[in-house]
Amino acid sequence: MAKKFESVGNYLIVTDTVTLTSTEYPKRHIKYRDYDNEIIITDINSKADSDSFYFSDIVDYNGVPFADLQTFLAFLRANTANFSSVDSSLTLNNRVVVNQQNKDYTIGGIINSSKEYFVDGIIDMGTTQITIPVTGITIKGYSFNGSALTSGENNYTMFVSETALIGSGDVLAADLYLTTSGTGSKVFDLYDSNGLHAFEFERVNFMNCSSLGDIHGYRQGLEIGTGRFGGSPSLTLHGNWIGGYRITTSIARSLESSMTEPLFKAGTSFQMNNRFLTDINCDLPTLASFCDFSASDFPNPSTVQIRGSIISRNGAYNSSDSNIFPNLSFSSLSSSFYNNTGINNTHEGAIITSTSEVETVITSIGVKVPVDGVFATSSLQHYDSPSSGELRHIGESPHEYLVTWDIVLVGLANNDYSVHIMRSINGGAFSEVKKQTRVINNFSGNRDVAHFTGTTAINLGLNDSIRIYVSNISSTANCTLETDSEWIIVKR
Repeated sequence: MAKKFESVGNYLIVTDTVTLTSTEYPKRHIKYRDYDNEIIITDINSKADSDSFYFSDIVDYNGVPFADLQTFLAFLRANTANFSSVDSSLTLNNRVVVNQQNKDYTIGGIINSSKEYFVDGIIDMGTTQITIPVTGITIKGYSFNGSALTSGENNYTMFVSETALIGSGDVLAADLYLTTSGTGSKVFDLYDSNGLHAFEFERVNFMNCSSLGDIHGYRQGLEIGTGRFGGSPSLTLHGNWIGGYRITTSIARSLESSMTEPLFKAGTSFQMNNRFLTDINCDLPTLASFCDFSASDFPNPSTVQIRGSIISRNGAYNSSDSNIFPNLSFSSLSSSFYNNTGINNTHEGAIITSTSEVETVITSIGVKVPVDGVFATSSLQHYDSPSSGELRHIGESPHEYLVTWDIVLVGLANNDYSVHIMRSINGGAFSEVKKQTRVINNFSGNRDVAHFTGTTAINLGLNDSIRIYVSNISSTANCTLETDSEWIIVKR
């Protein structure tokens, strides 16, 4: 009695050549194991459903025996679920295939963190939750079209920690989509077990989610190629994050018009000690914000990094829309907004302008003294003015700046005066960076002046300052800085 194996469409058909009875096996749902000359074929949807065959009894569709065992195994590899093939050379021992039939005792059961959980198709989780242990979980699928974990149940959370006290480990997922569309439902309610784990998603779409939920005190978050489509996918970050959160090559579109929560929300005791970085392409509905972070949530300068993003509301751009970042200005010390469309960008630098004239007293020939006057500052971004005429860098990046000055100095005709660009490093003494010398022109009337204009490159670190000094290298005649003289610092 022989068993004839043949491939017909999506099925592997085995026929008894004596009784002519046939069994049809869906190719994508079977795997095999080779025990020397015994071949076991198993339905991966029901591990108890297996059939045994002996190689000596097997023939091909023409009724001819296969040339050898390896030829037959090659035939099986081509006509079964290859990723589940279990002959000794191809076994994927650390993969758990998750499907609709086994979800409750695979991904919905006790997680084995040494295994990868492979989502085979679109799976309705119903009320089944995924409890992430302290050792974490890895989830993968075919793609964000071919694999999904979904639920339409109300008041449901898909990913949870056993308890807040026990917490969870790394959560790593790729190539699938997630849906929690029921009222009061969310995707996550996770607590890091020790504050040192990662929350990372690659090519994962969040589809029609009522909420993305809550992440408590993870070390870092990473999203690459993620999408938020439909629903109200607000994610709340709680606690102290010693790392940062990066969302790159990501998109948010077609969100619920009734959404009022921000896409990213500062939760209880939230603080991020490294950067939050994104280049997201995002279209917000009428009342939603991008994030409600405040400057105090980011203790380090320039760590809210919005770089190359496109942010619109109902398809329109409005950089004066104060509800995109309701608690954070583009000029805040924690902000670093560059090359964006739809929002204001950060321009680190400052302007200082003379608003009233005060004579500067020269006591010694050629000795530099701070220029006197009444000054006003403007466009202070990552700068302050701790004393009259001084501009101080209070950020940490960038360090490379240009100082440009346009100064008119009134002095004694035919005397040579110098303007000195002076720098203090971290509150220390001022030293010269650049000097420019001009002769006071002898104009008709009583207003003899010299014009000083120029630009110089300068490095300014945290708490470094600049100010303008003057000197008379011809005599001890005093001088006066004219109103509207100014100097400007801009990022190179």
